[in-house]
Amino acid sequence: MKIQLLLFLLLITLSGYSQNKKEALTRELVSAETDRIYEKLVKIRRDIYANPELAGNEKRTQEIIKKYLLDLGIEVKTDTYGHSIIGILNGEKKGKKIAWRAEMDALPNGQHGCGHDVHMAIGLGIAEILAKNKESINGTVYFIFQPEEETFVGAKKMIEQGLFSIINPDEIYSLHVTALPVGQIMVKPNEMFAYQKRIRIKLKNELSKEEVKGLTRKMYSSLSRSQLNSKPWEIQHMSDPKIGLMNPNTIFKDYMIVDDKFNIYSEKDELFLETYLYETNQSNLQKIIPKIEQLIGEERYKDKLLSISFIQENPTVVNDEKLTKSAIKTLNGIYGSNLVVPDYGQAPYFNDDFAYFQQKVPGVYFFLGGSNIEKGIVAMNHAPNFNVDEESIKIGVRSFSSLIMERLNDKKLYQKGK
Repeated sequence: MKIQLLLFLLLITLSGYSQNKKEALTRELVSAETDRIYEKLVKIRRDIYANPELAGNEKRTQEIIKKYLLDLGIEVKTDTYGHSIIGILNGEKKGKKIAWRAEMDALPNGQHGCGHDVHMAIGLGIAEILAKNKESINGTVYFIFQPEEETFVGAKKMIEQGLFSIINPDEIYSLHVTALPVGQIMVKPNEMFAYQKRIRIKLKNELSKEEVKGLTRKMYSSLSRSQLNSKPWEIQHMSDPKIGLMNPNTIFKDYMIVDDKFNIYSEKDELFLETYLYETNQSNLQKIIPKIEQLIGEERYKDKLLSISFIQENPTVVNDEKLTKSAIKTLNGIYGSNLVVPDYGQAPYFNDDFAYFQQKVPGVYFFLGGSNIEKGIVAMNHAPNFNVDEESIKIGVRSFSSLIMERLNDKKLYQKGK
């Protein structure tokens, strides 16, 4: 491997050496090293999967990650928030500063049914590839292993408690394994998910059960919006090549989904109606409350209305346009145009607190394919039969190690701040 590295360094410094040949060398070097560590990463992933830890309790997971990073010679900090870990890898020369984020916690049911175990294995793999080849990279890489993503508080708390006084990345990246075929990566500029809101309508507790049922049904039918004959709430179709996210005619664009399972309860003289809304168009969000007020008036309950408010408004993942286009170009240039597939829609229901990092640093969030239908593996997050083809670990490590190396070593990108 050292001979490969020396050859790599020699060739990329030769004057006139073409970009295509440099990309080929990057591919061969990273692919070989990924193959070498693959079984080790699978073993770690399976260990974490067998020992899931809920948000706020990621102690054992933290120790595994900490030891792995320290063994690589990476500087480690664990005093930012909760069981978070920050790994800092400095290259031989100054350059860009890039951060990679992976989540640590399991689902509330005590299972890794969302793929965070895979994400951690990929993060550790990227760390090893770059640490073993730090002589060939310029700049600094930060590895953020974040707790408490499922509760949507980990990223925000890390920031509030001084993350960016410890690190100062120019750009940040992350991924989420999902039901795409293994071997595919999907990404797009701007919103990756629909905007998620939880709304609360407070009324005088003077409506009958039938009146409440009719009102919620009216709100559902009046607020819901989708393309003709489409059902964007059927998320099992997200990877369908005919109507899924990768098709320009996807059903997962220009919609508003209203969860028809309203939480209805009363306290003293007040009646509460609560539900989740998923809207793709940010400009429509400000119209929701006035529209509900109008609807309640039309149903002759205006005098019963006490208030309408959003009680949960998590930010959504919004990819930096320039970084996303650059990442697509780089990955397809190294591994071929079939690696990154386009995304024409916005996924409903899911979201990620990576959005808080993106509010501070330009960033890109990728979907990584984890399904293999031939093996009966479907990586539909949070589903009871969620499973992941572990080849996705290899794809993730190989692809994103290469991306980070290219971003660090392109002097034009560093000098121009692109």
